[in-house]
Amino acid sequence: MKKDSKKGEVKVLGIDLAKQSFQLHGVDESGRAVLREKLDRKKMSALVAQLPPCLIGLEACGGAHYWARVFKQFGHKVRIMAPQFVKPFVKSNKSDAADAEAICEAVQRPNMRFVAEKSIEQQDIQSIHRMRSQMVARRTAQSNQIRGLLMEYGIVVPKGIGHVRKQLPWILEDAENGLSDLFRELLNELYEELVHLDGRVATLKKKLQRISEQSEDCQRLLTIPGIGLLSATAMVAAIGDIKAFKNGRELAAWLGLVPRQHSTGGTTTLLGISKRGDTYLRTLLIHGGRTVVRVADKYQDRRNRWINEIDQRRGKNISAVAVANKNARVVWALLTHKTTYRAAAA
Repeated sequence: MKKDSKKGEVKVLGIDLAKQSFQLHGVDESGRAVLREKLDRKKMSALVAQLPPCLIGLEACGGAHYWARVFKQFGHKVRIMAPQFVKPFVKSNKSDAADAEAICEAVQRPNMRFVAEKSIEQQDIQSIHRMRSQMVARRTAQSNQIRGLLMEYGIVVPKGIGHVRKQLPWILEDAENGLSDLFRELLNELYEELVHLDGRVATLKKKLQRISEQSEDCQRLLTIPGIGLLSATAMVAAIGDIKAFKNGRELAAWLGLVPRQHSTGGTTTLLGISKRGDTYLRTLLIHGGRTVVRVADKYQDRRNRWINEIDQRRGKNISAVAVANKNARVVWALLTHKTTYRAAAA
């Protein structure tokens, strides 16, 4: 632990977060290091509370939004940055002290991009989505396990969890399919667990439904074709302050829905979509776009004609990504101007 000067001189503070050990690096107005200290979790809040109001930089990681809220209560200005933007400022070998110094340096850059701080309500919604996603994955795995075990006994169930739900009760009641009493007991336990997971998924969906009904922003997003309950609530939870994005393209780029660029010598080269940002959120938007593409040929308004043209030239997958990209830009417009979606005239 090393303290180079008085704590009152700290103007910019970089903190390398962890579970129990925290590394601090503070500089004064001239950029001279005046605080280098390593603390455990219990002493963290007390030390930062003693400092006069200053700029604090954090890396986006587990607990970053919690600490941002704590430090703001002490009167500090907090900025969260993506780790890939901090890495270029790390000097020589990696260590906690080097990381803290790099964070302190990066947060002072005038063109640095920052992560919007999430409120407790936003984190609550994201927690519901994470739990639901895990339940759906467990339910799919349970269904596949049931199908695999039944195949070993010569009983083939078609793909799809709906076929498992429909045929499993009949298989359990069929006394002539050659299944032993022990295996029927095991199969019944698997079926009960599948039913339990269905109930858990339904319960979490009802929670999201109640949140959506109480949120004006969610109701705005639900008016967009291709945006459903999951997409609307996930977008509101992930975006936070829409003012963090200058325009709709920035939001689409943040979601990884714009092409990667590899340009040099005045030659512009665009590749596939960048796939940056939240994979879960991008997947929801693309799935929503796929549903719009499927029925676009039934309508003749300007938007659906545009979708049909892309579908004929590039195929349905690229069309779905294009719709997701456009929906992201529409989301930015609706949240910025506080309006609802209006379809283009035929």
